[in-house]
Amino acid sequence: QVQLVESGGGLVQPGGSLRLSCAASGSIFSNNVMRWHRQAPGKERELVATISSGSTTSYADSVKGRFTISRDNAKNTVYLQMNNLKPEDTAVYYCNLVWDRRNNYWGQGTQVTVSS
Repeated sequence: QVQLVESGGGLVQPGGSLRLSCAASGSIFSNNVMRWHRQAPGKERELVATISSGSTTSYADSVKGRFTISRDNAKNTVYLQMNNLKPEDTAVYYCNLVWDRRNNYWGQGTQVTVSS
């Protein structure tokens, strides 16, 4: 059984920073992809950032230059460093781990609120 536990969300002022973490536990295939998604109230869930086990990364256009995804394979942990946060970044952020169609796992989500 694979579990993902996110942490690091909270309330921050516009222009501020937060760092999200997601720790995975259980039987995990080493060649995997980890992603951060987010869902704002009344909106569909959107993909924010992706990182492969080889640390290849990609980002949504809305966060390029402000967010950085990274991972520690020894700890099965993925991070999302979020800088210069904007009110439109307010959402529940979800961690996702996948390595094939049958192994696609989600965390419980962590709230990020950007407001003055």
